[in-house]
Amino acid sequence: MPKRVKKLGKIRDAERTRNKILNAAKEEFFEKGFSGARIESIAKRASINKQLIYHYFKGKEELINATIANFASSVPKENLTLPADPKKIAEFRFKVNNEYLMEFLKFTAWEAVEEIPENSNGVESRKKVLQSYVEDMKAKQQKGLVSKDLDPALITLMMSSLTVYPLLYGKVTEMITGLHPEEQEFQEKWGDFLNLISEKIFSD
Repeated sequence: MPKRVKKLGKIRDAERTRNKILNAAKEEFFEKGFSGARIESIAKRASINKQLIYHYFKGKEELINATIANFASSVPKENLTLPADPKKIAEFRFKVNNEYLMEFLKFTAWEAVEEIPENSNGVESRKKVLQSYVEDMKAKQQKGLVSKDLDPALITLMMSSLTVYPLLYGKVTEMITGLHPEEQEFQEKWGDFLNLISEKIFSD
């Protein structure tokens, strides 16, 4: 077999192994948080030897960064592109969070109760996405679609709260509304509510 073919085969094998590790790490980190995740458990999920993980990643901190970066790159760009009409942004973000980002949102909940080493949770890649939402709001403000009295960063924070909290804290949502966030009835009602308050906030 030609050397070039062998080399390509090794590269593909290495990519497959790395992807197996990242997929297993995503399950482990998102389910147990940074502190609760164990390299041994990730190896078991990936059906590989624990030492092989250290061949690709120096340790847990490097692995969590790579895991979040890999997850972020897998999210379709259209899910991060906000609607042109600011009145539609809240409902859009709620649907994207519910349909595509729930696992990741559960991981972020761990951050509220854990001491996570600095730069070990993909802060920069996540900050980039959130800041893009702020910049989008600023651009809409310049076009006259958003009142100049509204702080773009605070509006973005408000929308993040409204589109994450009801999903992440399902029991609280159920105690208040009588509906679990996974129920279609709640999702429809909350989507309608988000549209209603957005109409009021961004009325011409």
